[in-house]
Amino acid sequence: MWQMVGILAELERSLIQERTKAGRAAAVARGVRMGRKRLLSAQQVSHARKLIEQGEGPDNVAQSLNVSRRTLYRALAASES
Repeated sequence: MWQMVGILAELERSLIQERTKAGRAAAVARGVRMGRKRLLSAQQVSHARKLIEQGEGPDNVAQSLNVSRRTLYRALAASES
């Protein structure tokens, strides 16, 4: 009897996984972006790039945008690609 319960539990788990994958695929097809929202908009990144090109330090630019220096560097690198 316990074997049957285990088999049914595995079946239910696999069905849940399939439904989850299908739901995520449908959301991506609709254009939904998954994951955490970006902290910096494209405007903020371009503004930060201009400030750095003008000689402003990355620490000061990141502090003015209320993000870490690492986040600023990641956003600048992502916008170059």
